[in-house]
Amino acid sequence: MSAADIKKEEYTPRLLVFYRDEIIPKMKSEFGYKNGLAVPRLVKIVINMGVGVATTDVKLIEAAAEQLALIAGQKAKICRANKPISNFKLKKGVPIGCCVTLRKYRMYEFLDRLITVAIPRIRDFRGFSLRSFDGRGNYTIGLAEQNIFTELNLDRVTRVQGMNISFHTNAGNDEEARQLLRFFGFPFRR
Repeated sequence: MSAADIKKEEYTPRLLVFYRDEIIPKMKSEFGYKNGLAVPRLVKIVINMGVGVATTDVKLIEAAAEQLALIAGQKAKICRANKPISNFKLKKGVPIGCCVTLRKYRMYEFLDRLITVAIPRIRDFRGFSLRSFDGRGNYTIGLAEQNIFTELNLDRVTRVQGMNISFHTNAGNDEEARQLLRFFGFPFRR
């Protein structure tokens, strides 16, 4: 198969095909939706890394942004302080973290890698809490270290860094969003 043949065939992520073929019919039967377009879906995934130590060493924020770009498959945006806070010795405009917003195909690819590869590598994992929903169908988890992602070369990781991952859905309530994530294979605590 040549490169021209690959371009002709449109690539679709595995979880997007699974959502269209399996999840939409299940959600329609469970919640009584009349139309497939009324079924909740993932809108975006936002990954944040706060690097508070970076106020003294700028190389740490650059390393964190590089690692986040490898994990997400998209360049990370460096976030800067909006206002000075004297108790934290923080000046306005100093880099304090980095973030990535994933949508469409990259979002589904990241979710697939997170569920099938990264989460099983967490030590003593018993499932994510059901209390982390915000009341509008969005869910946020916190990971203690970035080493669970196989995209990173562990020899080049100088500092273990945690991250927050937010899953934004267009579900009307938490129950619909919980069921949507459960159908994707998201591991919740019993």
